[in-house]
Amino acid sequence: MDFQLRSKAFSDGELIPVKHTCDGENLSPPLEWTEPPRLTASLVLICDDSDAPATLQTHWLMYNISPDYRLFPEGMHKEEVLPWGCAQGCNAFGEIGYGGPCLDIGQQHHYVFRLFAVEAAPALPPGLSRTEVFQRIRLHILADANLVGCY
Repeated sequence: MDFQLRSKAFSDGELIPVKHTCDGENLSPPLEWTEPPRLTASLVLICDDSDAPATLQTHWLMYNISPDYRLFPEGMHKEEVLPWGCAQGCNAFGEIGYGGPCLDIGQQHHYVFRLFAVEAAPALPPGLSRTEVFQRIRLHILADANLVGCY
């Protein structure tokens, strides 16, 4: 079975509900995924706005995720380290945790949630940037699962 990522809030390619945006409650959407590949030591979640005008704009960065987890509930706390050990990095707004999409008048953007299965579990400290995390995992990625939401 393929490694898959999905949400109960929206389907792939559909609109992200307002409550998961800065125009609403700015709650992270619920996410769930299938079993990662056999040799997975850790999972990394990155959510980027692929249509940002200058560069990728990261809206959520979570890492040190146990491969035994299969879901994140709606409204994850904005803490550097969550009680079960997952760490969160800085989003494009300079904040820890999820920062939802914001309405860009006249243009729909695509928000790509990517869950990476990583064969090595580097001890990554909280508060890292997307670039710092990706540099450390890029040669260790076994698979990735994608979910695209629009806003």
